[in-house]
Amino acid sequence: MNWQTLTQTLFGNDHTIHVDDNFLHGHATFDGKQLTVIGTTNHAPIGVALALAQASAVLGTLKEHPGQPILLLIDTQGQQLRRRDELLGIHRAMAHLGCCIDLARRRGHRVIGLIYDQALSGGFITSGLIADACYALPEAEIRVMRLPAMARVTKIAEERLAELSRSNPVFAPGVENYVAMGGVKALWQGDLQAALRDALAHASTTDERAADGAARGGRRLAADVTARVLVA
Repeated sequence: MNWQTLTQTLFGNDHTIHVDDNFLHGHATFDGKQLTVIGTTNHAPIGVALALAQASAVLGTLKEHPGQPILLLIDTQGQQLRRRDELLGIHRAMAHLGCCIDLARRRGHRVIGLIYDQALSGGFITSGLIADACYALPEAEIRVMRLPAMARVTKIAEERLAELSRSNPVFAPGVENYVAMGGVKALWQGDLQAALRDALAHASTTDERAADGAARGGRRLAADVTARVLVA
């Protein structure tokens, strides 16, 4: 689903969302209340400029619309792989974006992430995974690393990783596996307006991903290890 169809489904014509290159931003009226919409499209690579543009939009909402919910629309191929962005400090720009989203949450803004197309690598980690809750459409594609790249990094044979991915969501790409691990709270199917309404009403201010992963069998140890560290 493209962003135009998605926003039309969610808000009808009751929005001012527009696109600058691959940067989505604007406001929408939902159930009689305003919310900020920030995101990316066209499988955008997240470089310094795009990360800072999103961060600026988040900070602008904090300043001009205190407490207003923020909806992050996610479609990215990950971080921009260019020498220029590396030299300009892409890691710091993306960290800044994450810090701005975290600040918004601490200031009482409910932040909801929605993967409507593609979410890869760092472009996803510093946006949707920092929201109060991240959701996805069933047709979305999510992964951090392809199995060939994972094999090179871990020094584990790709065939072995493929075997592991059939029974362990940690090794497998795909939206269902991220739901099992707790990274994605739930899939939005059917009535998308009802799904957004429910997400805004029940967004938790605490990180429930490890607990969700344990309950769903996708991450069996993270919640227990976290609890043991907190009491150590």
